[in-house]
Amino acid sequence: MSRDVHLFFDDTGSRHPDHMPTEDRHDGMDCFGLGGVLIDEENVRAIFDAHRSFCGNWSIDYPLHSHEIRGGRGNFAWLKNPERAIEFLPALNEFLIGLPAIGIGAIIHRPGYVERYSEQYEGRPWRMDKTAFSILIERSAKYARSRGRRLRVFFEESGKQEDRDIVAFMKELKREGMPFDGRNSVAYDRLMADEFRELVLGEPKRRTKKTPMLQIADLYLYPMAKAGYDGSYRPYRALMEAGRLIDAILPAEDRPLLGIKYSCFEDAWSKKKHRVRLPGPYVGRLGRPRSVML
Repeated sequence: MSRDVHLFFDDTGSRHPDHMPTEDRHDGMDCFGLGGVLIDEENVRAIFDAHRSFCGNWSIDYPLHSHEIRGGRGNFAWLKNPERAIEFLPALNEFLIGLPAIGIGAIIHRPGYVERYSEQYEGRPWRMDKTAFSILIERSAKYARSRGRRLRVFFEESGKQEDRDIVAFMKELKREGMPFDGRNSVAYDRLMADEFRELVLGEPKRRTKKTPMLQIADLYLYPMAKAGYDGSYRPYRALMEAGRLIDAILPAEDRPLLGIKYSCFEDAWSKKKHRVRLPGPYVGRLGRPRSVML
């Protein structure tokens, strides 16, 4: 084994299956996801420096927070000014697509998840966070293995119990392997417990939002989640066209088993006039991807 791959991941949405959205979104987005970026160990310093340079250019001394940026909220209320937004958002986009990072995630459509598993588990569906975590770590470990490396995991703190759960989930993977029914997952070439122990180094490390790589994980995760409902979402397309998502570097036939995981989305797709799936194989194009707004 050579150097390691570092996974920095964040969460999006509520991890509770019975969560009721506070707003009726026109895009039908109602999901929970874990995801972020895979970074080669030797590139971590370059990303740290690029983040510091970008924030310095914009006099930003607070975290780049996706939710605040998208809505012009909190520290980013100044983005309510159209003139500033039209300068900053394309610059942010160029910063993100220029990083030596690969986005990966596991996104679960909540209504589909509840419908699929509620009866099986007597009205109390299995935990979405454990499902998403297990898939995310397995696919990240397989990515590291494909490059002759091992995986280190870092996550953004979100609460004492939630943080303890992340560490417990990892221990279980190394002790028992993937937690799903083995009879239903044979075709997926699931990793065994000894493979997790070999490929994943130590326990997941908790970090705060001040960590630049976790801010980048946050900014990559939302476009991946949004793409489950709209594959034409421009920030997602920009990351794909720049080769910054794992689906962009995988052959199309490998995406279902190794790429970004979209779980229980059949209900969301069936409600669309035109079935919304991920875009076809990445073929690239001449020139740089156009700047888009997050």
